[in-house]
Amino acid sequence: MKNVFLVGVLFFGWVTLQAQQKVKKEPFTKPKLVVGIVVDQMRYDYLVRFWDKYGEDGFKRMINEGYNCKNNHFNYIPTKTAAGHASVYTGTTPKTHGIISNDWYDKVEDRSVYCTEDATVACLGTKTDAGKMSPRRMLASTMTDQLKLATASKGKVIGISLKDRGSILPAGHAADGAYWFQGEDEGHWITSTYYMDKLPKWVERFNASNAAESYKKVWEPLYDLSTYTESIEDDNDFEKTFSGEDRPTFPHDLPKLWEKNGEFNLLKGVPFGNSLTTDFAEAAIEGEDLGKDAITDFLAVSFSATDYVGHRFGVSAKETEDTYLRLDKDLARLLSFLDKKVGKGEYTVFLTADHAAVEVPSYLKSMEIPGGNFHKKEFLDPLNKFLKATFGSDKLVKNFSNEQIFLDQEVIKSLGLSSTEVENAIVTEIKDYKHIAEAYTGTAMRNQEFTQGMASSLQMGYNYKRSGDVLVVLEPGYINSGSKKGTTHGTGYAYDTHTPLVFFGKGINHGETVKRTEIPDIANTICSLLGIAFPNGKSGEPIPEVID
Repeated sequence: MKNVFLVGVLFFGWVTLQAQQKVKKEPFTKPKLVVGIVVDQMRYDYLVRFWDKYGEDGFKRMINEGYNCKNNHFNYIPTKTAAGHASVYTGTTPKTHGIISNDWYDKVEDRSVYCTEDATVACLGTKTDAGKMSPRRMLASTMTDQLKLATASKGKVIGISLKDRGSILPAGHAADGAYWFQGEDEGHWITSTYYMDKLPKWVERFNASNAAESYKKVWEPLYDLSTYTESIEDDNDFEKTFSGEDRPTFPHDLPKLWEKNGEFNLLKGVPFGNSLTTDFAEAAIEGEDLGKDAITDFLAVSFSATDYVGHRFGVSAKETEDTYLRLDKDLARLLSFLDKKVGKGEYTVFLTADHAAVEVPSYLKSMEIPGGNFHKKEFLDPLNKFLKATFGSDKLVKNFSNEQIFLDQEVIKSLGLSSTEVENAIVTEIKDYKHIAEAYTGTAMRNQEFTQGMASSLQMGYNYKRSGDVLVVLEPGYINSGSKKGTTHGTGYAYDTHTPLVFFGKGINHGETVKRTEIPDIANTICSLLGIAFPNGKSGEPIPEVID
């Protein structure tokens, strides 16, 4: 009887202890530092294609110790850099955050505007106008904004990228700083008075160190070029050259190419630009004392050189392969630095991309795979003739950009027409034009609900005030460019939407999934991990497998 009583007491004590432990468990995780990494123009298959050549401490470490979302996609059109960075960090799409592309035709200002331009601020660190930038055109809050709100601004937020838009949009509206690289004859990291009155001492020291100058050297393959078997021949007709080169082949002699390629701007188009970004990220961690206390800080880093290399050389180039093998080493270096400065297991990282890219269309054609070039003039000339014959004016189209037609509403009114009438006529007319797969009216985007296909992706990218009156979808493999060399991005096809998404570090489960995840899910997953409010325009959902 005593034994039964003793067992009962022990069991009751165990249950009580378990209940107490459950009560004590906090419903959030507090890493000392969150590091958001966006690799510009990274396709998911770059993880797989170059896997055997990656080291153990970069991409492989993140995947082997973290959580890999293998079927991650953008869910809107257009898949452009600014829209991508804004969507990653706002947890929503251009429909809500308003960054519909890198630049767009502004119907109110009657001109093309750039996503981060801001004439009301002054430049810091440059004698040019390249510092007149801010996040003011972004309409929604970011996860970095929400961290500032949740910590009463005690958590620091810093954004870093070679591109202004790659640092400004992720850092959000309330950031402590966003820095981008000014090339030409300067080679400095700069910012604007939106964030501060003068550059911090650590930035001034970094710029004075001439770190950028150290990368003015020959770009040779990291390994024997014959081992780059995942890529096509180095000497081919599908790649663009640097100014001053006869062929797009290794080695690329930066000192000789320097003046003809914008001096320090040249670093943006080679993998050394990513190494310089890593150098500056490490300097920021030390200079800002990121991850030094119990209040979570956030470092948003965008590696932009991959995009410039991709545009010039294409998806299957040996230069692209070399760039990712070098980026793998930069990632390993950054993670090792975080281990030492913040502490193993004390920080959280996610890695994704702002868009992917299509194979060079002329290369696709050489393989008998559909693809080619869409020419704006060949599209607009017959369209304007149709509009002249139908409505009596060939001045109805005011702007064509981002595969969107903007109509001249004043001309439409003067002819006694309605915008909807003209939009419908255009869609009916162009459905049989070469290389047009689909087209939709702005009226339909506003008044109908699309739940699947390209129409849904267009609608997720359609902003009521900023988007066009007719939206066009090109056939798969076609790009809006006259060049037969190099590649681009912007569509809703898988080659542009399928990007990596890897979570790693404190509070992150180990595993992988092939369940579809979407870009707006990232911010909401990180906010859930931290236990802070979602961005105010939230449309994505947390990924439960990543953080339970």
